[in-house]
Amino acid sequence: MASDEEIMEVEDSNGGSYGSKDQRLKDRKKKVAQTKEMLSKQAVKIAKQAEEHESFINKVTHLLGVLGFGGFCFILGARPQDVRYLYCLFYVIFVPLRWIYYRYKKWHYYLLDFCYYANTIFLIMLLFYPRNEKLFMVCFSFAEGPLAWALIVWRCSLVFNSMDKIVSVFVHILPGLVFFTIRWWDPVFFEAMHLDGNAHRGSWPDAETKSYLWTWLFFVPLVAYVFWQLLYFLIVNVLRGQRLLRDPEVMTSYRELSKKAQKANNLWWRLSGLLGDQNRLFMYILLQAMFTVATTALTVPIFLCYELHVTFQLLKVSATIWNGGNFLLEVMPRQVILKQKRKTEMGPVVVET
Repeated sequence: MASDEEIMEVEDSNGGSYGSKDQRLKDRKKKVAQTKEMLSKQAVKIAKQAEEHESFINKVTHLLGVLGFGGFCFILGARPQDVRYLYCLFYVIFVPLRWIYYRYKKWHYYLLDFCYYANTIFLIMLLFYPRNEKLFMVCFSFAEGPLAWALIVWRCSLVFNSMDKIVSVFVHILPGLVFFTIRWWDPVFFEAMHLDGNAHRGSWPDAETKSYLWTWLFFVPLVAYVFWQLLYFLIVNVLRGQRLLRDPEVMTSYRELSKKAQKANNLWWRLSGLLGDQNRLFMYILLQAMFTVATTALTVPIFLCYELHVTFQLLKVSATIWNGGNFLLEVMPRQVILKQKRKTEMGPVVVET
C-alpha cells in the first residue's frame, strides 16, 4: 500500500496541474479581452480621425464612387464573368471598414442583420462551390428576394459622396447583379448548359420540375432564414440583452426602425403595436418573416423569365438613383444647416494658456 506521504504528493501534483490549467485558461481569456479592447480603441481612433476630415473624405468618396460605378458598368457589359470577382473583392474590403466605422458609432450589431448573413453565404458559394446548382438557387432566392426588395422598401440611396450609403446599396444590389449574370450571361457556365453533348439549355441552372424549383428557391431558403432569425435572437436579445439595456445608444435594426416609426407614427409603428407595446419585438419579427416569405416567393417567376429579370434589375437601379436624388436635394441641405447651427451654438473653443 502507498504511504500517506506518497498520496499527499499525488494530490499536490494533481492540484498543481489543475491550477496551472485554470491559470492558462484565465491568461488566454485575458489576452482575448485585451485584444478586443485594443481593436475597439483603434476602431474608435480611426473613425474620429475620419470625422475630422469629413469634407475632404466626402469629395474623395464622390470621385472614387463615380469612377468605380462607371468601371463596374463597363465590366458588366464587357466581361460579365468577372463581375462575381469584383463583388467578392468589394465585400472583403469594405465590410471590415464598415465594422470599424460602426463600432465607433455603436452600430456594430447591424452587421448581424440578415443581409450580411446572406452575403457571407454568397461569398462561400462563389469562392468554394461555384458550380453547385442547389446552393446557387438558394443564393439567388436571397439576393433577388429579401435583399433586393429591402433595397426598395427601405429606400436605400445611391449617394456617391457617402461611403456608408454606397456600401449599403452595394450590399443589397450587387448580389442580384452577380447572380443575374451567372444565370443568363456568363459564358463560363455555358458549358453546363449542354447535356449529353446534344441538348441545349438557355440558362444555368436548369429547373428540372416545379417541385424542385419551389424546394430550392422557396422552402430551403426559408429554413435558412429561420436559422438566422433564431441565431440573431439568441445573440442580440439573450446573450447581449443586458448590454443593450445598459446602453441605449447601442443601435440594432429593431431599435432604429422603432425609433423612426414612432417619430413618424407611420404604418409600421401601428402594425407593430397591434398586440400592445410589450409585444412590439414579436410583431417586428413576425412582420419581417411575412416580408421574407412574400419576397422569396416572387423569386420563382423572376428565376424563370429573362425579360422579367432584366426589368427587375432596372427597377432596383432606378429606385436607388431616385432615392439618391431625393437625399441630395431634400435631406442633405437640411443636414448641412443643422450642422452649421450646432457649430454656431457651440461657439469657438477657447484654449487657456
